[in-house]
Amino acid sequence: MDATLLLEARALVLADLQARGQASPEAVSALEDAVSERGWWADQWPEGSRYVAGLVAQDVQDALFEAGSRWPLCRDCGPEAPEHPLYISPDLGGPDPIWICEETGDVVAPLGRL
Repeated sequence: MDATLLLEARALVLADLQARGQASPEAVSALEDAVSERGWWADQWPEGSRYVAGLVAQDVQDALFEAGSRWPLCRDCGPEAPEHPLYISPDLGGPDPIWICEETGDVVAPLGRL
């Protein structure tokens, strides 16, 4: 696997963690774990390397959820809407992943641009 793709995935997810004020030591540790695991995964399935960035984002999102935190939360729906997260689309990763509002289905931002 091209290490550049892993570094790009790490940078994109870290930018979104920082944009939402969630780049805590625990979140960055989850990010490092996800990058490491997805590096192994991409080595086993080289054709899947274009999916790595979205999968890393999903892995970090899942790890934070398991730790009791929802990230990233939607800010587009306004204060009257119930608190809800964004999710990465396409679901199982893909090239050019984007954040989607869970409630409206609207595109919020590309990965790395929250």
